[in-house]
Amino acid sequence: MIDTYREGVLVKPYERLSQEQVRLLDKASLSILADPGIWCYNERAAKLFQAHGAKVWEDEKSVSPCWRVTFPAGLVREAVAKAPTRLVLGARKPENRLLLDAEVPRVYFGSGSEANIWIETEMEEFVNAKDGNDKVNVPRFKELRGNSALLSRAAKLCDRLEHLDFFIRPLNIQDPEITPENHDINKFFASLNNITKHVQAGLTTLEKLNDVVRMAEIITGGAESLRENPVVSFIACVFKSPLQIVDDTAEKAFAIVESGLPLVISSSPQGGSSAPIQEAGMVAQINAEILVGITLTQLIREGSPVLYGSVPVRARLDDLHDLYGCPEFNQYNIDCVQLARYYQVPCYSTAGVGDAKVPGMQALFEKLLTHLYMAMSGAQYIHYAFGLLDRTNTFCPVQAVLDNEQIGKIKHCLREPKVNQAEIDDMLRIVKKVMASSHRLYARFARKAMHRGDISNPYRFETKDLEDKVIENALDYMERLEAEPADHLDQATQDQIFKEVPGILPSLREVQTK
Repeated sequence: MIDTYREGVLVKPYERLSQEQVRLLDKASLSILADPGIWCYNERAAKLFQAHGAKVWEDEKSVSPCWRVTFPAGLVREAVAKAPTRLVLGARKPENRLLLDAEVPRVYFGSGSEANIWIETEMEEFVNAKDGNDKVNVPRFKELRGNSALLSRAAKLCDRLEHLDFFIRPLNIQDPEITPENHDINKFFASLNNITKHVQAGLTTLEKLNDVVRMAEIITGGAESLRENPVVSFIACVFKSPLQIVDDTAEKAFAIVESGLPLVISSSPQGGSSAPIQEAGMVAQINAEILVGITLTQLIREGSPVLYGSVPVRARLDDLHDLYGCPEFNQYNIDCVQLARYYQVPCYSTAGVGDAKVPGMQALFEKLLTHLYMAMSGAQYIHYAFGLLDRTNTFCPVQAVLDNEQIGKIKHCLREPKVNQAEIDDMLRIVKKVMASSHRLYARFARKAMHRGDISNPYRFETKDLEDKVIENALDYMERLEAEPADHLDQATQDQIFKEVPGILPSLREVQTK
């Protein structure tokens, strides 16, 4: 049994809500599920709820087949209590596995979104028209359409980012050869063949689940090995807010749960349009939706590994687009983290998104606001944290590198304090020794602290002159990371996958260089 995991950062959770407020929101969510309940467009789910005590009737007003479902509180509480408190997300390298424990606020950061646009960065030299000797390099940005080669490149880069703990495909693949039938196998292969960390994604088509699972089995050494080391997991947005179960996504949830692999029940209502904009209303509604999703997983298969997937956002009131870089975003999300902890289910949360369209001060501000507060909340699994710009519409690798540095500083800031008797005794010994010397300086004793990782390094991309070179320095660093050899699957594994899983693009084969 493998028992090595990524370290993450263990925090003392910041909590906005008192326990009484948590209980009030729990009660409000159960009240919503009792009246008005939910609208369920999946007959199989409706019948399963009915078989376990929910009240179900056909909605005659609906254009599509739809069942209204109301839930007794006891059904929801009993089902959610059966969800595992603790689960493991596997990885190609054992040291990259993640241990998610609802009772332990150990935080991991990863990527996400499946954006359509990749932003490439290049430096361009400009010359002062009045002084030809005065030159400056300025970043220029170019939009590229997402494709499988760029997704592979993103995975290779993310494998090198030391503070990225898991990989959710940050880019949609839109090659001419990609179809709905081969989309899933190509995005999973492009990811798995280029990163040794955990890989997670949604399913485009249910029919390809078995091929994705078979791919993962080949990589891990068989079906039993995959269950012990689930190198892949899935996301299912079972709910379309407000309070509507989607037919095809519910079918995907059935199949994924029956496969035994971990599943995120993700809900993402927008405050002000598909959910109340007020904090209490937003959080009560999204919590109700997630509770029903978790209930569904446990009624399908008791003990199924599941994550409480909260992704609440606020509407911009000028154009109704998602607004991430605002205080309400943190408030909604921190409340959801507390509710997940209350139910003892590991929490999938969100940070690192904003409205900025290019790297710069706006992106730094919006990302820092959420990176810091969501890490402080103690959410076990934080996605969207690397490289996203223009909300979740674009992925920029240079931004991912900048985010990696920022998250590293946040992880260091939030580490457990080293204050104990042994540290105090050591400190007193050093003080006496230094004060007995002629120089009375502590410099020589800083080396020990540096070697054991107590002391953080300066900002990696700092500018030492009057020019702002942060993006240029980050681009140079990214190019060095990308020049390193990738850790691909070995050739025998690649050959077996191509033999048993049809439809993978030949261009995604990679020569093993390690």
